[in-house]
Amino acid sequence: MASPRTLVWIERLIWVLIFGGLLVMVLGIAGTRQNASGADVLVTLGAMAAAVGVFLIWVRSRLKEK
Repeated sequence: MASPRTLVWIERLIWVLIFGGLLVMVLGIAGTRQNASGADVLVTLGAMAAAVGVFLIWVRSRLKEK
């Protein structure tokens, strides 16, 4: 059981991770076209952040409100 405040916090975190991760991935992909160092790291970190956001969607679906 989770409080309504916790559920709202998780929902906001989900959107930040998904959209932030996708933005970082796009920046990393743009960096690989310019042969920038560290661009592969940005792609990896962005993908991981988006994946965590998707996982939190599943976690949120399992939580019940008090």
